[in-house]
Amino acid sequence: MKIRELHSNETPPVDLLLLADPSRQLVDEYVERGTCFVADDGEVIIGVFVLLPTRPGTVELVNISVAEGRQGEGIGKALVLAAIREAKSNGYMTMEIGTGNSSIGQLALYQKCGFRITGIDRDFFTRHYKETIFENGIQCRDMIRLSQDL
Repeated sequence: MKIRELHSNETPPVDLLLLADPSRQLVDEYVERGTCFVADDGEVIIGVFVLLPTRPGTVELVNISVAEGRQGEGIGKALVLAAIREAKSNGYMTMEIGTGNSSIGQLALYQKCGFRITGIDRDFFTRHYKETIFENGIQCRDMIRLSQDL
């Protein structure tokens, strides 16, 4: 598997990005402002993440997704670690990430990769998304914010 920055002549893998964020409008907005990276297995794109500078010295990992048929293979962890390396190499001092209160697997993954919970944005998903989101039998309402000093 190779992780690389998306080339300027390539179309972002919107289908993968929408697995992690159901809002096409929000995905389009942060892909335009951020830097998109993809993981491919030599034939097809199997993972993606987007880094978005938010303020001086800080970058946010705003989307990370793995193709449904390839989940559970460690690709997500490899993408998070690649995002951390990329941010460090670009001189960022802090990386932030947010995920839903119902995203149990993602919360575990991010903490295993060194992120710590820094706050909760109550009702974030009910304010910013038209459709109701459910994961793991739990309504996704609150954004769990995490960060890591690089």
